[in-house]
Amino acid sequence: MSEDPRFRAARLVLALRQSGVTDHRVTEALEKTPREAFAPKPFAEHAWENVELPIDCGQTMTRPVTVGVMLQALGAQRGEVVLEIGSGSGYVAAVLSRLARRVYSIDRYRTLVDRARSTLDFLGVSSRVEFRLADGLAGWPEAAPFDRVLLMGAVQALPEEIGRQMAVGGVAVLPVERDGEGLILRLEKLADGSFAETLVEKASFGPLQTGVAREL
Repeated sequence: MSEDPRFRAARLVLALRQSGVTDHRVTEALEKTPREAFAPKPFAEHAWENVELPIDCGQTMTRPVTVGVMLQALGAQRGEVVLEIGSGSGYVAAVLSRLARRVYSIDRYRTLVDRARSTLDFLGVSSRVEFRLADGLAGWPEAAPFDRVLLMGAVQALPEEIGRQMAVGGVAVLPVERDGEGLILRLEKLADGSFAETLVEKASFGPLQTGVAREL
């Protein structure tokens, strides 16, 4: 007999709070977004656990508590426009659709983009999310400026093109590799075009790759 989904969601919310994710809007958005809809069927039973799950194209779904930490640092508000780089399964974009006015999400794998789009259509939240098959590190110029930017893969630094597409006062949350250590940073764009940096937490992510995948 499978566990009641309400208990699984409540357990995730508890794990989020224990990790310092106290923003009610973030915990509620995660609680209401069915992670099992984005997980491959063999792993659906584990979707509410705080674990990474494998998806197509050799990619993974980030642990939900880590997603919560990143979204709390991002601080997306209802009237804002968000750029997500690294759509993956579409799970994070679906959560963001409950927090922001509009979400633009990019991935380099056609398989992932098509599946993410289909899942959000099925859940009825696709009206606030637009997906694109493209090189995410080039951003989405015609949709700029962005109030919030979320990178779901590690980079050495915020790509200059992405920084240019951010509004003044905008916030980017991104994993970086620095001196062999994985960090999640929060960058706020200042009026002079520079960025104020804050450490969110230590965490390791796979790297974001340039270009569009020729296959998959």
